[in-house]
Amino acid sequence: MDFADSIFSNGDIITMTDSQPAAEALAIKDGRILAVGSAADVSVHAGPATKRIDLGGKTLLPGFLDGHSHFINAIRMASWANLSAPPVGKVRSIADLIATLQATKEEQQLKPGQWLIGYGYDGTTLADGRELTRADLDPHFPENPVVAMHVSLHGAVLNTPAFEAAHIGVNAPAPEGGMTARIPGTEEAAGLLMEHSFLPVYMNMPAPSEQEQLDAFETAQKTYAGNGYTTAQDAPMEPATRPLYHKAADQGRFFIDFVGFLNWLEFPEVLAKHSEPVNEGYSNRFRVGGVKIVADGSPQGKTAYWTQPLLTPGPGGEKDWRGEPNVSQEDLNALIKLAYDNGIKVWTHCNGDAAIDMMLEAHAAAGAPANTRTTIIHSQFVRPEQLDKYVEYGFLASFFTNHAYFWGDVHVENLGKERAYFLSPTRSAKNRGIPFSNHSDFAVTPLNPMFILWTSVSRTSRSGQIIGAGERLSPHEGLRALTIDAAYQYGEEREKGTLEPGKLADLVVLDRNPTKVPVDEIKEIEIVETFKEGASVFRAAG
Repeated sequence: MDFADSIFSNGDIITMTDSQPAAEALAIKDGRILAVGSAADVSVHAGPATKRIDLGGKTLLPGFLDGHSHFINAIRMASWANLSAPPVGKVRSIADLIATLQATKEEQQLKPGQWLIGYGYDGTTLADGRELTRADLDPHFPENPVVAMHVSLHGAVLNTPAFEAAHIGVNAPAPEGGMTARIPGTEEAAGLLMEHSFLPVYMNMPAPSEQEQLDAFETAQKTYAGNGYTTAQDAPMEPATRPLYHKAADQGRFFIDFVGFLNWLEFPEVLAKHSEPVNEGYSNRFRVGGVKIVADGSPQGKTAYWTQPLLTPGPGGEKDWRGEPNVSQEDLNALIKLAYDNGIKVWTHCNGDAAIDMMLEAHAAAGAPANTRTTIIHSQFVRPEQLDKYVEYGFLASFFTNHAYFWGDVHVENLGKERAYFLSPTRSAKNRGIPFSNHSDFAVTPLNPMFILWTSVSRTSRSGQIIGAGERLSPHEGLRALTIDAAYQYGEEREKGTLEPGKLADLVVLDRNPTKVPVDEIKEIEIVETFKEGASVFRAAG
């Protein structure tokens, strides 16, 4: 008889399996699940040294798998100002934003010339009813480059010193694939830069030293573990920070599993040099899982790529605006074929339906190979007939139902109800049998998986509008998108995602059962403890 290292009991155990959805007890041995079932059946594995863990009526689930996020932000944001609107931050107006930046400048005792960076800026939430401009920022920060990162992470508002520090002329034309908002009636930049216009700024922004970033890995992982995640990702890894992840793994700094994805801009070069092991197993809890391609921009930033124009002007005041792709069809075709020919998994960011059309065409041009498990990240405004193509091609979706809350009202204004209500169409995907995950896109929205679950079940916007009632999921279906279906997306469904004998003992304990509480209480559920292969990696205070 194998004696367990520990046994959990006296709570709700949700296994996420079809054959045995609930259990009374679970036993762990050597980091894997030894047994799960009735208290009597599991108790036979109790030995003299077995640790008994009393759940005290709480709920045990498989550890959550991060459907899509940008881990590097958990490292860098510690020194950035939080410019987010409630409930993430406290900014409701331009005056609030400036006051928040001023407080951060004072806290950090910034000297002239040092950069002042904030995250979460969202012009659609400001009481002023307009975008922030450099004219708002310049009088308050004449000697510091200021970057107010757009909530989408696809752009920012800069003050004049930031334009100068990034070596961008305020009268410079926007590059191909970029958007530069102009002062009305002039060719002078107003402050907002999106997509390729923003890239030179991002490349020139200061970053912590390599050692500072390595030292921050523990805190950053605790942010994920504190939200119940036992598998995290960065998609894509920036070329400058990709070696950082390898070094962190070599130094044994990972205590949860981490999957990095190659940046599509350097993918052909990396592949040609045979310098990156892709699709191999974990080494010290790190592996490279494939390539991430960004085909278009963000819908809330109006830089996604749609087949039909918006009902409102574009981000720079453009009429009949449909957005633009970030990559040409020819280049996308070449990237997809290169990945498929080398057996490398593809995760492609597509928000607008025109970008999804591009991806479908690229897959067909590559011969439409089967079993690629290609993931379309966001799939935000996919059309019903495109979902049918997902079925035909075996595509997976990683949805982003948090949009229903944070920008559902904005999407209705920009797209109309018919298109907006079909955002992240989880029920339509479920009815077609399409596996999908659900994600935070951190730091676009908070990591909180219970908030993600709530938005998939409720689909309620900031104003209380229901954004597509017919696309709601049940709580159990919503949990699949955070566990077993997310594991399938990673190709790790044999090791993770359900509580079954032989699988890794990646677990999370919640203070309440999300399948039993009223819907609006789901988002209030708290993480009590997180276990990675049976070892506690997070425990809530108290």
